[in-house]
Amino acid sequence: MATIGTRLAERDRRRFVGRGAELAFLQRCLDGQADASVVLIHGPGGIGKSTLLRELARRAGATGRRAHFVEGRELAPAPRALDAALAGAREDAQPLVLIDTYEQMTALDGYLRGSVVPALPERALVVIAGREAPGRGWLEGGWESVAVQLELSGLSVEEAQELLALQGVHDERQARELVRWAQGSPLALALAGDDALGARGADASSARPDDVERPELVRALIRRLAETEIDGPHLGPLAVAAIARATTIDLLRDVLPDTDAVQGYMWLRARSFTEPLGEGIALHELVRKALRADLRRRDRERERDLRRRIADHLYARARAGQQLLSIDLAHLVENEAIRWGFSWEGAGEHRIDEVRDGDAEEVRRLLGERHVPERWPLAAPYFAAAPERIAIVRDLSDRIRGFELSVTLANAPAVSAEDPLLGPWLEHARRTAPDGDAVLWQVAVDFTADPRARVQAMLGMSGILRSGLQNPRYAYLPIDPRLPQALAFARAAGARRVPELDIELRGHATECHVIDYGADGLLGAQRALIYAELGLTSPQGGAVAAEPAAAAGASAAGTVAAAGPAAPAGAVGVEEVREALRNLGVPHKLADSPLATGSTLEERAASVRAVLESAAARAFGDTPNEQLLRRVLVRGYLDAAASHEQAADELALSRAAYFRRLKAAAERVAALVAEQPPR
Repeated sequence: MATIGTRLAERDRRRFVGRGAELAFLQRCLDGQADASVVLIHGPGGIGKSTLLRELARRAGATGRRAHFVEGRELAPAPRALDAALAGAREDAQPLVLIDTYEQMTALDGYLRGSVVPALPERALVVIAGREAPGRGWLEGGWESVAVQLELSGLSVEEAQELLALQGVHDERQARELVRWAQGSPLALALAGDDALGARGADASSARPDDVERPELVRALIRRLAETEIDGPHLGPLAVAAIARATTIDLLRDVLPDTDAVQGYMWLRARSFTEPLGEGIALHELVRKALRADLRRRDRERERDLRRRIADHLYARARAGQQLLSIDLAHLVENEAIRWGFSWEGAGEHRIDEVRDGDAEEVRRLLGERHVPERWPLAAPYFAAAPERIAIVRDLSDRIRGFELSVTLANAPAVSAEDPLLGPWLEHARRTAPDGDAVLWQVAVDFTADPRARVQAMLGMSGILRSGLQNPRYAYLPIDPRLPQALAFARAAGARRVPELDIELRGHATECHVIDYGADGLLGAQRALIYAELGLTSPQGGAVAAEPAAAAGASAAGTVAAAGPAAPAGAVGVEEVREALRNLGVPHKLADSPLATGSTLEERAASVRAVLESAAARAFGDTPNEQLLRRVLVRGYLDAAASHEQAADELALSRAAYFRRLKAAAERVAALVAEQPPR
């Protein structure tokens, strides 16, 4: 007779994807074809260690080999508890011992290695899974001949898409966004996939990628990814690490003057969800996003204060000569229009490289594919005469995903004098920037056609970092007016179009837009933009960005322009209102809503909440069914329960009935707001 347990096991089996190389190696170990009796699997929380152990147990069971499980979270820290858990393994001729959550039982590490494993039968295979890399004891004293490490990384894009498909997520755009957000984490994919479907009920195709920042999903991720490693005394350093791109001892010392910076740094370094980055450490991206979203929700003012302090620290160090910290300053900017053209987010999947043999022809082909073949005649001479002025963006498979060509007054090659675009631009720059502090791009093309890949942003950052200028004041941008994102970036950055420097290439215009970052250069403008997003006055002694840039930065939301009056009637659609309801717990998303009014992020977010709460108060009648709809809306969005499941329980509704009513209630409010937006 089938049981609930067998149903769960079958569901687990059907949803297992990937790990082909790891399973092949483990199978060889099971078959005695590999010189390994102990396999030490490690990787961050949510990466799929437990799932891999269960799949290995199923495969072993199919050949008649019994698995003996030990769960570290359920084991008392006493040798006798471990002995009792493995009593059956000692009686088995070829036991498969699977020890999970090993980080919870490290007190028994010496006993396991010194007494338990040596006493197991010769043909035993012991597989230990934990968040931390194995201690030295497993790699010396003879153990190195029978023990091997196996580090788990994230699922590939194809594997992640397969996992989402198994969960019923078939919309290509939605799946692509969830895959990018989850960073290869099977746990995040599972939670986000279930959430995307559950929150929409039958209307799964309407789920949006931004749903993954909903409070209940964020809390679930923190609980599963990092909660066991988070404690009160170190919440300050953890909050800094959730905001900063990389955390150093100096950063902690400046930002948290009342905290022992060395102790805080060492604590962070010991977490399983951190990794080295430059001279510091960084949280795994998924954990960082979850923790920062949770910090914003619980203590927005604390998050704002820390972001300001971090910006001040980075600015001071960058002005002192650490130019690469411009990357870290860019990480703190939230204006989406700016991030489109200037950030380093894509570096996880891409890298900047020099020109190689064969690149010229491939770039020419890709320009044709992207329908901008007119760019090739201008760029071609540089591949032969000045390849050092060209940067190539490659992905993890070494494919070319973008390229840029940029110069300064000091390093412009001789071929630039004959360049119909750069030639006049250089002459203009010599008059505008007599100190030579200008960077000029001839071309910067993203071949991915995917703005979330952030290749375009890397091309912008590349030109700055390769310029040799510590803090340039001017940037000359070749803007294709056919690209709305490029125009939005130029506006947000405060660029001024210089029409006399525009050029037409095969019937297509390339406009010249010039950014003047101000007397304090790019670094000062970056800090001023962060301050503007926080609703703060530019710091004394620091340069203020050019007026358009400061205005564009007044909103922390990406493409939101400077605050104005409420949207006119008919300008706000039902879907925009529904999205605002879903984002009630995410202030920076609310500030991006077309419903928002006000100048600061807090004002804009509060204005959206007021609109929605007012509409909700008017949307429902007095009948029991109408009041139930109102209560569903309140517990689903306005005063959200910890999860939709909890809300359904509180309201005594089945999951399906709850989501049907939530959808109906949200559409009722959305229609009311869309018909009569407040003035």
